[in-house]
Amino acid sequence: MSWTVILVGSFGCYVLKLVGTFVPARLLAGPRVQTFSKLLPVALLVGLVVVMSVDGGRRLSIDARIPGMLAAAVAIRLRAPFLVVVVAAAVTTALVRLAT
Repeated sequence: MSWTVILVGSFGCYVLKLVGTFVPARLLAGPRVQTFSKLLPVALLVGLVVVMSVDGGRRLSIDARIPGMLAAAVAIRLRAPFLVVVVAAAVTTALVRLAT
């Protein structure tokens, strides 16, 4: 990967973050935005785990991450805070890896 790509990507992230500081507070206080901001971290975590669970795009890799994902799903279903969801998934994954 070239330094140009890294620098352009970094600059783009910085500009996007800078633009976010100029968004009026009244737009961020809406119920849709609040709901979206609460659900986005969970959706990103699930997407990351699902992508990491697929090996090579064609073969499903069943390992300790799947029980961790199931533990996170149970914690979400029980309406646990996001940090509890992450810890439950990490601990479950670690225990399954320890057992195997």
